[in-house]
Amino acid sequence: MSVVFVTGGAGYIGSHMCKLLARAGHQPVALDNLSTGRAEAVRFGPLEQLDLTDADALRAAFARHRPEVVLHFAAFSQVGEAMVEPGKYWRNNVLGALTLIEAMLEADCKRMVFSSTCAVYGEHDGVTLDEDTAQAPLNAYGASKRAIEDMLRDFGASHDLRAVVFRYFNVAGADPETEIGEAHDPETHLIPVMLQAVAGMRHELMIHGTDYDTPDGTCIRDYVHVMDLVRAHLLGLEWLAAGRESRVFNLGTGQGFSVGEVIERAAAVTGAPVPVRFGPRRAGDATRLVSGSRRADAELGWRPEATLEDMIRDAWAWHKRLHGNSAPDKID
Repeated sequence: MSVVFVTGGAGYIGSHMCKLLARAGHQPVALDNLSTGRAEAVRFGPLEQLDLTDADALRAAFARHRPEVVLHFAAFSQVGEAMVEPGKYWRNNVLGALTLIEAMLEADCKRMVFSSTCAVYGEHDGVTLDEDTAQAPLNAYGASKRAIEDMLRDFGASHDLRAVVFRYFNVAGADPETEIGEAHDPETHLIPVMLQAVAGMRHELMIHGTDYDTPDGTCIRDYVHVMDLVRAHLLGLEWLAAGRESRVFNLGTGQGFSVGEVIERAAAVTGAPVPVRFGPRRAGDATRLVSGSRRADAELGWRPEATLEDMIRDAWAWHKRLHGNSAPDKID
C-alpha cells in the first residue's frame, strides 16, 4: 500500500479520487483548507487541514505521512470570478503549487499527477483540441494552470520531478453509489445548477449567451464523467511508477454538447422540464471546447465509458440523496 497525498481531497474531484485510491489499495491523505471542500466528503483516509501556501504546515504533513506521490487537484476554478479577481487565482493557484513542489522536493517526493484544464487552450473556433494545440488562455484560471505546467517542466529539468499532466474538459456526474458527489457552495457548474432548477431549488437556469457560432447559439463543451476521470489518474500513477517520463494528456470524450442539448438530455433523464432564462455572454467563455486527442487511449489505455445521460443520471441520484424531499429557499 502506498501513501498518496490528494490536494483538494475534500472537493468534488478529489473526494472521488480518494474513494478510488482506497479501493485500489492505496492510502489517500486529503490535504484541504476547506475553503470550498467539505469535511464530510473525506471518508476514505485522514484529512490534513492546511493551506498549500503554508510551507511549515506542508513540511510537517510530509514528515508525518511520507507520501510516495502527490495528486494535485486543489485550485480556484471559476471562470467568472477569475475574470474579475485575477490576483486571487495567481496567488492561490500558482503560489500554492510552487510551495507544494518545494515541499515535495525537500521530502524527496518526486512524482506528481497534476489537474490542469482545457482552459489553457483558449479560443480555437472549429478546432478539436489535442495536446499540441497552441495555448492562449482567456482568463486567469487557465493562465494559472498553464503557469503551473511550465513550473513542473522547469523543476523536472532541474530536480528530476516527473509529472503526468491531465488537461480536463468539463467534469460531471457523481459516484454511482451516491456516497459522494458534487456539492459546491455556491454551485456554478451547468449540470448541478440545472438539476437545482428542475428540483425547484432555484428559480431557473441562467443561460449565458445564445449568440455563439453554434447550431443553437449556446456554448459547446466536452463532458467527462468524474469516475472516468479519476480512473485516468490511477493510470497516471502507474505511468509514473513504471519510471516513465513526464507527459501531458487531454481527458475528454471527443464529443461536444451545447448547453441546449444538455438541457434536453436532462429533461429526458429527470422527466421534468428545465426552467431557463437567457442572459448575455459571460466574459472568458470560449465558444467550443472539445478534445480531439487519442493520446490517453493510445498510451495510457484510457477510454471514457459513461455517456452524458449517465452523468446526468448519477448527478440526479446524488442530488436527491443530498437534498431529499426538503424544500429550501430558492436560490436566485
